[in-house]
Amino acid sequence: MGLDQDRDTLLMIEVAGESKTPTSHIQRTVLFLSAMRHHAQALRDDGWRVEYIELNQRGNTHRFDDEIARQLKMKKLGACERVCIEPGDHRVRGQIEAACERAEVDARFVADPHFLTTIEEFEDWARDRRELLMEHFYRWQRKRLSILMDGKDPVGGEWNYDKQNRKSFKSAPKLPPIPTYAIDDITREVIEGVKSSLPDLPGRIDTFNWPVTRRQATHALNDFIKHRLPSFGDHQDAMWTGETTLNHSLLSPALNLKLLNPREVIDKAIDAYESGEAPLNSVEGFVRQIIGWREFVRGVYYTQEPDYSESNALDCHGQLPEFYWSGDTDMKCMSEAIGSVLDHAYGHHIERLMVTGNFALLAGIEPRQVNDWYRGMYVDAIDWVTTPNTVGMALYADGGVVGTKPYAASGKYISRMSNYCKHCRFDVNKKSGDDACPFNAMYWAFLHRNRERFEGNRRMALVLKNLDRFGNDELTELSVSVEKNREKWGIGPIEES
Repeated sequence: MGLDQDRDTLLMIEVAGESKTPTSHIQRTVLFLSAMRHHAQALRDDGWRVEYIELNQRGNTHRFDDEIARQLKMKKLGACERVCIEPGDHRVRGQIEAACERAEVDARFVADPHFLTTIEEFEDWARDRRELLMEHFYRWQRKRLSILMDGKDPVGGEWNYDKQNRKSFKSAPKLPPIPTYAIDDITREVIEGVKSSLPDLPGRIDTFNWPVTRRQATHALNDFIKHRLPSFGDHQDAMWTGETTLNHSLLSPALNLKLLNPREVIDKAIDAYESGEAPLNSVEGFVRQIIGWREFVRGVYYTQEPDYSESNALDCHGQLPEFYWSGDTDMKCMSEAIGSVLDHAYGHHIERLMVTGNFALLAGIEPRQVNDWYRGMYVDAIDWVTTPNTVGMALYADGGVVGTKPYAASGKYISRMSNYCKHCRFDVNKKSGDDACPFNAMYWAFLHRNRERFEGNRRMALVLKNLDRFGNDELTELSVSVEKNREKWGIGPIEES
């Protein structure tokens, strides 16, 4: 960026408005602000001038654009140009541009160096493609970056090992403990400040245990590589009651806050494979999340917006149920998945996609409301990653830009990948009736409701054939069951297009 310690001032701002649009989990807010304050202190220690506006500071306008404009107009900054790394949120970029215009200061954005693919490189890859398939992008990345390659071929002879990575636990898993991080004075001050300024934020704070410094993030990376990466692959899609983290890395918050660089993360994983400390299926699956999916959804975000976040291809208008905020539901899978979010602001990818996301898809909840919940309630949520994952992958609201088919599933999938159904009052083997798993009726009613939309999708051909086995009376019974539950949950009736 060409910054000069003798000339330039680094401006960092905390505003309450960023925890209200959308409503943020208290752990998410505390993590962002604590990491910011620790980083500001490290910058000062390195000799940089830092102008830092804290949450409870007198005069804080608590709106990002207003506060930037106010600071830029102050004589002590003396700014003639504002330089910023490309934000991960289109709204934030717009606010920065508007604030600079009001302050009559030039605005310049530079590329984010914490990614392996520039937006321009993604655009070149995507140009003239009929479909944006992540698998194609991932293979292009492997070749381009020379990652897990043996000449022109993938190491091990296969591009991915998904078939090996879909095992469920047959009994309670024996898991290594995750590292813990002491609450220091800076984080303690942040927690008290957030409680004071934003007393109504959802979620628990007493379980906060996230890296807030570069040193802690590096420790978290090393701990994952040594203790959980070797077992990550086999059970990366599995779920178990009372177990939030399993063998997942928990590194996405540190990556998104730029406490870690993706290159160092994948290098550590590959070193573990080459030294025989972790099997290929685990390492490849983890690397794919970093260089494949993470970079892919960012590219989608920047090439599809600004209208992408408002996509609603399936014409869904239901209200988000209150139990998304409380976890108070008889559906064991939903209470477990939402409970981990409320307790830790975290849930792994299958909980997000195939439990809370699958429910919202089948129930016909308005995508904007679902996306706002995901953007606010997960500790690693930033618009560039959350919106494509929610609008595209989980809800198929983009009509197939991110996923080639809707990731809809009945209760049988959840039963296969977890022990939730064994502890649930609903019967996963029943489709209708008061004791039937609600996912089953919602699944078949969803397919019936959207049949015309899906008939041209070759990946949906088999499930639509299975739908043909249902008679009209049975389909009607399923639809009635769904409507009854939608009313009970406060979602509202299906609006026919």
